[in-house]
Amino acid sequence: MTSNEEDKDPDIELFVKAGSDGESIGNCPFSQRLFMILWLKGVVFNVTTVDLKRKPADLHNLAPGTPPPFLTFNKDVQTDINKIEEFLEEMLAPPKYPKLAAKNKESNSAGNDIFAKFSAYIKNTKPEANAKSGPSFDRPTPHIRNTGNDVSLEKGLVKTLKKLDNFLNSPLPDEIDADGTGEMRSNRKYLDGNELTLADCNLLPKLHIVKVVSKKYRNFEIPADFTGVWRYLQNAYARDEFTNTCAADREIELAYQDVAKRVGK
Repeated sequence: MTSNEEDKDPDIELFVKAGSDGESIGNCPFSQRLFMILWLKGVVFNVTTVDLKRKPADLHNLAPGTPPPFLTFNKDVQTDINKIEEFLEEMLAPPKYPKLAAKNKESNSAGNDIFAKFSAYIKNTKPEANAKSGPSFDRPTPHIRNTGNDVSLEKGLVKTLKKLDNFLNSPLPDEIDADGTGEMRSNRKYLDGNELTLADCNLLPKLHIVKVVSKKYRNFEIPADFTGVWRYLQNAYARDEFTNTCAADREIELAYQDVAKRVGK
């Protein structure tokens, strides 16, 4: 292999879900996750949006029965999202490409229950289960019958967001001096430090969906006193790797229109 061949980027094409117009980026946190990873790796790649209503025949043959996202890497098709992440981390490695794995294992699990709590909250059709819990996650809600499924789903969502907020405001081991002194409150930009990692590529697209959809259909906003979560989001919005891989808010709202509007009166 010549040096020119070694310096050449692999042939990568990422297929992501298309928006309502069949061309723009659609709402899909998994598509955005892989889009962000490739962008952060600094590799040259092509992106194709796939209209699920009119999926081209050649894509049926390329990845039969597989919805986006998937990718081709030097013509080999990769379809499993978690395996694709591991594959890209292995194949696009230093010194040419940056390592994106988080240094702290806790960073990988931070916020991992938020999307499930959000999904239960946004799809719920019983208004009493979505009753307002107020800005504090542990504030009592006496008007809600505490009977298991009737416990406020909003309160459950806020509790998971508060857990993430605590993590983001707590210093990581490398932020604490050897003698145990130093910063007792973290101001880092992202989950694992001041650089985006695989953990952020997984969580940020979902967290943004939570923010947009909850505001649109439940008039719920992430509490202002969750300073860690808001710092995290604002830092993400300042990065092209996030904003340029993200679906427009309207696309995200459209994706949840049918499931979110059926709350009883």
